[in-house]
Amino acid sequence: MLKKLLSIWVALGWVLAVNAQEFNCNVTILHDKVTGVDPQVFASMQKGIADFINSYKWTNDVYGNTEKIDLKILLNITGNNVNGDVDAYGANMSIQATRPVFNSAYASPLINYVDKYVSFHFSQYAPLHFDENNVAGTDALTSNLTAVMAYYCYIVLALDYDSYSLYGGTQYLKKAQNVVTNAPEGKGISGWKAVENNVNRYWLVDQMLNTRFEDVRKFWYTMHREGLDSMAAKPVESRDRILTNIKKLYTVNRENPSSIYIQFFFNAKSDEILHLLGQASKPERMQYITMLSALDVPNAAKYNGLR
Repeated sequence: MLKKLLSIWVALGWVLAVNAQEFNCNVTILHDKVTGVDPQVFASMQKGIADFINSYKWTNDVYGNTEKIDLKILLNITGNNVNGDVDAYGANMSIQATRPVFNSAYASPLINYVDKYVSFHFSQYAPLHFDENNVAGTDALTSNLTAVMAYYCYIVLALDYDSYSLYGGTQYLKKAQNVVTNAPEGKGISGWKAVENNVNRYWLVDQMLNTRFEDVRKFWYTMHREGLDSMAAKPVESRDRILTNIKKLYTVNRENPSSIYIQFFFNAKSDEILHLLGQASKPERMQYITMLSALDVPNAAKYNGLR
């Protein structure tokens, strides 16, 4: 496939399995805030979402079993009876995914994000359906569940492909943008519109595709392919290659303050960068601490703890 070199497959002994899908997705449903609903509904919901993601063919590439992306989704149901529909739910959704680092047992985070604007209708006996040519489907709240899932599957694919090849995930970002453009509309549905707020699905993919943020995508590739994947052979050089490029992120952030994309990046990568920074000498890391504290305000205290 495109995102990995054949020589890497051979070196690692990976075997292709024809028609293998892209994700190894595990879904957890928390529903303690909801009463009066048969728990079997949530068991069906959990299985239905996992089966949908794991069985849908998201790319034209062939994945081996060892290449599947490990994806975890936690859907925390915050209530039901949305718009008077007892089978309609509101939820927060946590999405986590990783990719392996070459020549190590370490898995690097691709995404660690919480979407607070998930609402959907779920019928226990109806299969989940997604059509990228008709994202909105025939019922907005029913289609919103698969639209949200598809959006994040494409975002994760883009992040994965970008980590192996510079701009390698562009086609999947465009697919995610297509979901946004054609997303279901209706009362109780949010997260898709530019006018709603500046930290939603619209703005995330918009910024990921915007040339103003291309240095973030370049950094993503450098961090993974030129940094982490080379760490076993050249640890100091690989670490320094990652840290020196933080200056580019700082410039992007200064020119685009309050960017969802920058914070999205650090939601996944702050612990890794903190670890790499801690391995540098104190004089060396001092130049990055101020920049990182401005880039990643929620974790500023952690960076400053390395002074």
